[in-house]
Amino acid sequence: MHHNKDVEFMKNLVKTLIITCTFFAGLSTQVQAKEEMLDKVAAIVNAGVVLESEVQGLLKHIKKQAEKNNQALPSDNALRTQVMDKLINDSLIVQIGERMGVQVSDAQLDQTIANMAKENKLTLPQFRQTIISDGDDYEKYRENVRTELISGEVRRNSVRRRIYISPQEVSNLLDLMKEQTNNDVEYNLGHILIEFPSDATQADMTASKVRADKVIELLNSGSNFTKIAIASSGGANALEGGDLGWKNVNEMPTLFSELIAGQNKDTVVGPIRTGLGFSIVKILDIRGRQIVEIEEVKASHILIKPSVILSEAKAEAQLQDMLNEINTGDATFTDLAKEFSEGPTSVRGGDLGWADPKSYDPAFKEALATMKIGEYHKPFRSSFGWHIIQLNDRRMIDATSQMNKNRVYQILHNRKFGVESARWIKETRDEAYIEIFEQDK
Repeated sequence: MHHNKDVEFMKNLVKTLIITCTFFAGLSTQVQAKEEMLDKVAAIVNAGVVLESEVQGLLKHIKKQAEKNNQALPSDNALRTQVMDKLINDSLIVQIGERMGVQVSDAQLDQTIANMAKENKLTLPQFRQTIISDGDDYEKYRENVRTELISGEVRRNSVRRRIYISPQEVSNLLDLMKEQTNNDVEYNLGHILIEFPSDATQADMTASKVRADKVIELLNSGSNFTKIAIASSGGANALEGGDLGWKNVNEMPTLFSELIAGQNKDTVVGPIRTGLGFSIVKILDIRGRQIVEIEEVKASHILIKPSVILSEAKAEAQLQDMLNEINTGDATFTDLAKEFSEGPTSVRGGDLGWADPKSYDPAFKEALATMKIGEYHKPFRSSFGWHIIQLNDRRMIDATSQMNKNRVYQILHNRKFGVESARWIKETRDEAYIEIFEQDK
């Protein structure tokens, strides 16, 4: 339980609301003359709640997936702890998103689900039927996707400002990659994080180290990595069995890469002491570097941010007026961007250069996906404000062999993002009021 002097009032208010809602729900049940199971509050998270139905829904989904993949799971208690952790984090992040004004429209949501169906080589109706056949409620599934999109955007916005990459770091990694001979190998890594508590004492650290050593002992004697990760890891990938995906040595945190490079499949390394706790890493598999072609786009944009004195409608109207001027030839996109666009690209006439569209805000990425070269996009809203875009060009590049500064910068950003993201959520939880209610036995 975490206390914050600013949340005591909120805690009591939320509790009062819960009691009131439960009372009226009880009256409603009596009127219907039929007994219904009331949804219970599993946890209070600042001004929000996690409901027991959400916990049970996610538990059911994980068990179903594990059964499908023939994967052993830890005890129900250990699994519930991890599920609660995820739902508490989701609740905190969605509340931050509401304060930031991050929104995912129904159109964006439908486009994302359509893309998910496409990736699975299914039509949208087939994809929907697959979810229903798995025993999941499609509307709930759809809202969970919305939560994941909002969480991703909030996390990116909150963590991005904590990451600094110096020109020297870029230069050093560029030189190293040019010299390396092990650039053609990728490792599929599993990660277990045994966390320190906040304000850890020496005794806390020793206890965490003992737990980490015990986990390594279990792994070396043949225990299932995924099962242990789900049961005991404090990492963001715990519910996925700690799977970090495929990475070459440059894409891993430096502490990992020094121990992993040149090792064989099934090697377990650790415990590796980090700022968050003790990390244990296992090489789940090794393969030759896969050639990955990605599409890059060259685009320019004009950004107008709504404010107290500039409404959403006014910001959109201003951009529409600019678009009309461009289309009639009364102004150029570049000149308007230099004069009116907010943000660092305005001095370059809004030029964003060549970039992987996945690195952009989801709304921006999805707008670009609908455009032809030379087209302008009508005003639309992202989490940064209102934009119009000009798409200048598209190209396919070999993402694996390209060793330019942008690619190296992206590798360093991804390497730091995971660590900073974990620190950010830990700090966010430490500052929050969280109360978890015991289950009725």
